[in-house]
Amino acid sequence: MTDVQLVELTVNGERHDLAIPPRRTLADVLRHDLGLTGTHLGCEHGICGACTVLVDGAPARACLLFAAQVENAAIRTVESLAGPDGELSDLQRCFGEHHGLQCGFCTPGFLMLAEGYLAEEPDASRDEIREVVASNLCRCTGYETIVDAVDDCASRRRAALQAALDTVPATAATRPDSGSTT
Repeated sequence: MTDVQLVELTVNGERHDLAIPPRRTLADVLRHDLGLTGTHLGCEHGICGACTVLVDGAPARACLLFAAQVENAAIRTVESLAGPDGELSDLQRCFGEHHGLQCGFCTPGFLMLAEGYLAEEPDASRDEIREVVASNLCRCTGYETIVDAVDDCASRRRAALQAALDTVPATAATRPDSGSTT
């Protein structure tokens, strides 16, 4: 008889109750049990980064994690990036515009790595982006177009945030004087 463990996972905002072997990897659960095949398996040793997902907002290699280890975490896969109508996210559009993919096998891992990194470091410099991107492997692009895509997305997000802040009236952004009678 095979040992199974009951595990509750929250993936892309949806709760899943699963009965799985205790040593089943998160990558296998995502791909085989939940049908989320955007998480790719390359090396299965945590080196290539093709299986990168976000666990509580931080990039993690799904091939190195047992699903039971992330039971109480919020897990996001590449499938979560597009809108409900299938519209590509800003990051996905930037990858397309800058040709940050060729064969596409490594792209989901790069997208999730970049999404997690930009959420944590929205003001990242190009050199910082280059350093982070180097943690994943790509055999096709030479990385420069991936760096271009992530850098452009970061710039666009900063500009959008600044534009939103610029529309806030100055009086709403300052604290009113207490005791003022006007």
